[in-house]
Amino acid sequence: MSAQQTPAPEDRSLIRRIVAASMAGTVVEWYDFFLYATAAALVFNKVLMPETGNAYDAIIAAFVTYAVGFVARPLGGVIFGHLGDKLGRKHTLQLTILLIGAATVLMGCLPTFQQVGFVAPALLVVLRFVQGVALGGEWGGAVLLVAEHSRDDERARWTAWPQAGVPVGNLLATVVLYAMSGLLTDAAFLAWGWRVAFWLSAVVIVVGYYVRTRVSDAPIYEEAKAEIDEGAQGYGVLEVVRRYPRGVLTGMGLRFAENILYYLVVSFSIVYLGTALGMDTTRILGVVATAHAFHFVVILAVGRLADRVGRKPVYVTGAVLGATWCWFAFPAMDTRNSWVILGVLAAGLLFHALMYAVQPATMAEMFPTRMRYSGVSISYQVTSIVAGSLAPILATTWLKNTGSWWPTAVYMAVAALITLVAALALRETKGASLHALDAEDQARERAAAGGRA
Repeated sequence: MSAQQTPAPEDRSLIRRIVAASMAGTVVEWYDFFLYATAAALVFNKVLMPETGNAYDAIIAAFVTYAVGFVARPLGGVIFGHLGDKLGRKHTLQLTILLIGAATVLMGCLPTFQQVGFVAPALLVVLRFVQGVALGGEWGGAVLLVAEHSRDDERARWTAWPQAGVPVGNLLATVVLYAMSGLLTDAAFLAWGWRVAFWLSAVVIVVGYYVRTRVSDAPIYEEAKAEIDEGAQGYGVLEVVRRYPRGVLTGMGLRFAENILYYLVVSFSIVYLGTALGMDTTRILGVVATAHAFHFVVILAVGRLADRVGRKPVYVTGAVLGATWCWFAFPAMDTRNSWVILGVLAAGLLFHALMYAVQPATMAEMFPTRMRYSGVSISYQVTSIVAGSLAPILATTWLKNTGSWWPTAVYMAVAALITLVAALALRETKGASLHALDAEDQARERAAAGGRA
């Protein structure tokens, strides 16, 4: 076994099956998660929240319940990161997909605010919390299942596929809501049409769960698990924070602007177009759906690019371009021209992809196998509390109080600067061997043990 090259499946069909298993669950779970995001902007503020006389108040309240999922995600990262390092990636992913699916189907069964009062948003918060916990454990396992099976020189290419499951899930959620809002009257859509979109997730969950039963964990993980079972290696969240604090902090910095940019593009833009500009819901969803399709293609292209030119230059470019998006995007949206709006949404998602597509390979190459699930999950999920969860809330609040997008543009520029610093501090890991990383970790542990002795 070469230290310079992680053994890859001789048959390409195996890595494709691994990608399908990872991506199937990712599509389902992000369909559910972003269905909530879109519904928060278009439905929940009218059906599950009290009326205050100000359209922005109900939207902000709906986004606050949306933020609960982000707060729950680090807890999911801790729980499932520990389980994923100890018990395996496959079994952990089977559990997360069932949890998020159950929570989403039940959201479609919620009573309205008129029927039960504040019990409705309270139940929504509980289900959203369960969703967030499950998703907190989903991402790390999904990308690692692929990363640990991939060749060293193709890791970014293949791990971009589960990332591309995000726009696919988002696209499906948008298309379903688009169809419902287009086929039904506004009254029928708000009365029951939106519920169908939540119930439909049950069908895809069954498929995703089945696909995940047909794969196994990578040999490199099985080797690490054997040593964990024997007590020869530490694992879990406390171990990764103690041994690799720089990796955790760097991962958080890389995540910051990417997470904020995405939710400004896909969530706050809907609020701005629908509430501030008064555009038709069906028209907005049609433009957003097209932008998601573009996002899928560009994520895969960026993954291949990162294997050729490296992780660092791609990420730095994304951070720099991300700082510029708000300054030209919102003036362009003010034209109310669908093609112009599509162009700026596509630009935002392109800038996002330059960071997002590179994340799983980069983060997987930061941590040894024995604590990799915990390391990538904590780096990825903790940041969402102060990034993606707050972005649409802050942007909507600033829009309500100032009537302007300008504070949001400053906010995005500052976030991009933070991520740029993290990207510049990043060690280039293109083509890195996960086996060599494990060997370095073991040598480091032996040196530390010798020093204590």
